[in-house]
Amino acid sequence: MFDNLREEASKEFEEEAKFQPGFGASSSEPARPSNLFGMTPFQRFVIAFMLMIAVAVIGVMFLLVMGKIGF
Repeated sequence: MFDNLREEASKEFEEEAKFQPGFGASSSEPARPSNLFGMTPFQRFVIAFMLMIAVAVIGVMFLLVMGKIGF
């Protein structure tokens, strides 16, 4: 199952490296500021919203455990 794992992985990286410009090479299209972290604005919003929900849920669970709120 894992016999040729290293060879298969190195082939994928070699193929991927062929299509990427070298370090410091100028590309034909300018960098777009709306593509921060390689994500569209909507994708960044979804990630931020999910993080906000996770923090809120963890906070409510902490308050329940500590006995500060109750139902």
